[in-house]
Amino acid sequence: MAIRYGFRRFRDGDDDDVDVDEFLQLLADDVMEHGDLEAAMDRLLQEGFTTAEGERVEGLRELLERTRRRRQELEREGDPDGELQKYRDRLNQIETTEAAAAEDLMAEALDSGDERRIEVTRDLVDQRAMQRDLMGDRLGERLRSFRDYEFISSEAREEYEQLVGELNSDLLATYFEQSKEMFSNPDSAELARVRNMMDALSTMIEQERRGEAIDPSFEEFMKEYGDFFPGAQTLDDVVRMMAERAAAAEAMFNSLSAEQQGELRGLFSQMMQNMDLDFSLSRLVSNLRQATPDIDWQRAHRMRGHHDGSFSDATGVAEQLGQLQGLENFLGRTRAAHGLPEVDIDAVRRHLGDDAARHLSRLQRALQGLKDRGFIDREQGRLELTAKGVRQIGQQALKDLFGQLRDSPTLGGHRVATVARGGDREETAKAWEPGEPFSLHLHQTLRNALYRQGPGTPIKLHPDDFAVEEFEAARRSSTVFAIDLSLSMAMRGNLVPAKKMVLALTQLIRSKYPRDFVAVVGFGETAQELRIEDIPALTIDYNYGTNLQHALALSRHLMRNERGERQVVVVTDGEPTAHLNDYGEPFFSWPPVAETLQRTMAEVLRCTKAGIVINTFALDIERSQFPFVEQISRVNGGRTFFTSVDELGVYVLDDFVRSRRAD
Repeated sequence: MAIRYGFRRFRDGDDDDVDVDEFLQLLADDVMEHGDLEAAMDRLLQEGFTTAEGERVEGLRELLERTRRRRQELEREGDPDGELQKYRDRLNQIETTEAAAAEDLMAEALDSGDERRIEVTRDLVDQRAMQRDLMGDRLGERLRSFRDYEFISSEAREEYEQLVGELNSDLLATYFEQSKEMFSNPDSAELARVRNMMDALSTMIEQERRGEAIDPSFEEFMKEYGDFFPGAQTLDDVVRMMAERAAAAEAMFNSLSAEQQGELRGLFSQMMQNMDLDFSLSRLVSNLRQATPDIDWQRAHRMRGHHDGSFSDATGVAEQLGQLQGLENFLGRTRAAHGLPEVDIDAVRRHLGDDAARHLSRLQRALQGLKDRGFIDREQGRLELTAKGVRQIGQQALKDLFGQLRDSPTLGGHRVATVARGGDREETAKAWEPGEPFSLHLHQTLRNALYRQGPGTPIKLHPDDFAVEEFEAARRSSTVFAIDLSLSMAMRGNLVPAKKMVLALTQLIRSKYPRDFVAVVGFGETAQELRIEDIPALTIDYNYGTNLQHALALSRHLMRNERGERQVVVVTDGEPTAHLNDYGEPFFSWPPVAETLQRTMAEVLRCTKAGIVINTFALDIERSQFPFVEQISRVNGGRTFFTSVDELGVYVLDDFVRSRRAD
């Protein structure tokens, strides 16, 4: 069966483990930075990545480079003109042997002294020499002339017959590569079978094109000729197999100069005519062209090798070059996230080896794993993070923050929880997870350790052994995160950490305090409520302005029906520079005008009267530079944290956990 390069969905079975969570986190980092999942996926798949264990997984760009290198190697192997020259040289040697035999025959006649013998021999030798001189220069013409030539030398005749047999086998194998063992020295019956097979296949293709019933049926055809097409399951398989091989033969022809191409085509035509296959082959190739419009029948390759081989070998090289060129074109023009699932791993393994196939498999399985786990989905033709994917990113961000909190010299540490008002303590235990009060359930913790390490002392505790008492307070809290989306947040590198903090804290609230209310507001020139699922791809507001007034008003509105403690967590890197006027239109000024500060402070007072606490996290702000944020805390009673972007998440998390523990 001809080697086919195609595109299909990968199949499982590789041994490499794929950490889908790790792949999602790598993807999330890019999405957080640039706000586009599709572009982030393309970059990650194109560039590859390094696992947490330090193992490099090559991307499609490196696969493309491997493909180009392999194509260049193959171009140095195939040389159809070299095959022509090999047969020319052999025919020249046959002529030399024939000429030498003629000279020997003439010498014997002269030595005999028999005038009649000398005359007859001279006429014979001169006639044969004239025949050879008139044979023409091209290999096909000379072979045709020798077909009717009466050899003087039996050795030359045997060499010619051997040469013709090898050429016949070679030319048949050019089109029927998988059946070349059948054509080592084809006799008339075998050639008739090849002709009948080609005619039957042409008839089937023509019938299908006309919409007629196929006769003979495909099953009958394969019963008679299936040995030509091992592995084929359908008529399309047979057509594709034959078409790709025939197109590779055309590419071999096209790789030669016009003169060389003419000589080789002439040779093929002559030899096929000698075998009475020329009409059947021409008909079949014409049908194959019509049946496979997706195949490039005009392609040519720079085949400049000097390796010994055959025309079928050169065609095989041309076929591989065509498949590699198809892969190269596909990888070069497709968006990775769209095209990756369709790349055939088996074809990559054949052409580029097991190592390349292993890298490709890991990329495919990672992408498929994201879909299977429900982390990504395609919406209106584009890949999007699902709510589950966003929650997973938030969970990882939360774990990272708790890790920083535990390692902080001034913040965090495990805290013993106090019983919240209005709840009932229950003697149940569960595995401790970040964000929960560390109310240790000693009995279950020790049981976990013993189960892990086995009986015996001392008992060595591992973090995974910790179990805590399950307890949930009856009261609720409400939190709105108000995130500054002004241009300066992105320019100073503050937006990505702010988004990670929001994802982490909303995940904590949703998973550990499901009765709490949580919302997110983004504010630039104006403010708007944001879906938590949209946070990873959130980008800045390119309109000028930091409209804290509108953000606080919207936050207050979102919590208007909530009871219990209510707070707004403001994350900003500057003073208010915009407000809404009496007509609801945004007004911007830098430096900020008095009206902006007055309207913002008026909204702070409304929040204060409504019992809403405003906690402000000021990023990279000097106290003396922006005193307004401290005025908010003095009026409202909330707190202001002056922190760096690196500590933002830890500060917000620490403050939130402390406030929940104190309830």
